[in-house]
Amino acid sequence: MHVPAKLFIASGIFHPEAGGPATYLYELLPELGRLDWDVRALTYGSGAVDGYPYPLTRIPRSSLPARMARYGLAGRPLLAWADLVYIHTLGLPLLGSRRARRVVKIVGDQAWERAIRKGWIPSTEDIDAFQGKTYSAIVNAQKYLRAREVRAMDGVIVPSEYLKRMVVGWGVPPDQVHVIYNALPPDHVAPELSQAAARARLGLGDEPILLTAARLTRWKGIDHLIAAVAQVREVRLLVAGDGDQLANLQRQAETAGVSRRVTFLGRLGREQMAVYMKAADYVALYSGYEGLSHTLLESLRAGTPVIASDKGGNPEVIQHDVNGLLVPYINVEALTATLQEAFQPGRRAALSAHSSWGMERFDFRRLVEQTAATLRTYL
Repeated sequence: MHVPAKLFIASGIFHPEAGGPATYLYELLPELGRLDWDVRALTYGSGAVDGYPYPLTRIPRSSLPARMARYGLAGRPLLAWADLVYIHTLGLPLLGSRRARRVVKIVGDQAWERAIRKGWIPSTEDIDAFQGKTYSAIVNAQKYLRAREVRAMDGVIVPSEYLKRMVVGWGVPPDQVHVIYNALPPDHVAPELSQAAARARLGLGDEPILLTAARLTRWKGIDHLIAAVAQVREVRLLVAGDGDQLANLQRQAETAGVSRRVTFLGRLGREQMAVYMKAADYVALYSGYEGLSHTLLESLRAGTPVIASDKGGNPEVIQHDVNGLLVPYINVEALTATLQEAFQPGRRAALSAHSSWGMERFDFRRLVEQTAATLRTYL
């Protein structure tokens, strides 16, 4: 009798929380179940655990020592049960059996993000420069611990060639790092609306519209977009998302005299976001770091071209002058010039006509099959 392989998913966040790892797991795990994997998941957070096609355990986010202790206790029997452990957050207290091999998915540099959030390095510190520089003892310790934990894994999955180069730089052998591009599931279909119909539904006029969708953190570059829009007359910037920089960005728009042209929409649901992407002339993602952004894929599927920074995995999705425009980061002058160019007559239509360029690389069935095949090599 055939017995499905037992897969323990260890994560820090999970559906319905916001964030790439939560969305990725929510979409992927039912598909792995259909491919003969017996899945069980453990995460921090609260909320319902029923309704998923696999057992899910949530550990409430109480005080740090308490929640880590509870997570570790909940994980011990799962470590003993599993044939394979697929990890989605570094630093989880997975203390117990090492019988099962461990694979981790890396979507960014946790040491860099933590150092910026804690104020240990400037908020403008470039992630690529961060890889090779020496800092204070506490930052160097974060870099060392992150690299040591990843090197201890049996395998690593990353969503871009860019991230593979970064992880190899941490001392992981290249043949242990597997690139599997992110993808949108088949049910993530752009609404059958024209741009004019989408604007009418949202109560938008015919003014030039630039949409950006991101967590409002320091490295997402919303401040640079506001600075550039202030130099380009008539363009309206819609900002979808929330985060700790909201108040600062609102003050910046007010000080720059563009508060009437910069609208903060808050966090949008998937269906509403799809309508805004249809309505926009361009979607902008001028961030200092992206592993491989779902926002770019969603925008191109909607037929809306992208203005993106030339950082991270963005150039693996956007071909300059074909399906979007790439801009050096950080260069507000270049960003301003790009916006002026983008809103010239006919420019948007020419880029939109090629929005499907290269999208076959981001097929959801391909993601599922590649992930399942890669995980099976570690059984």
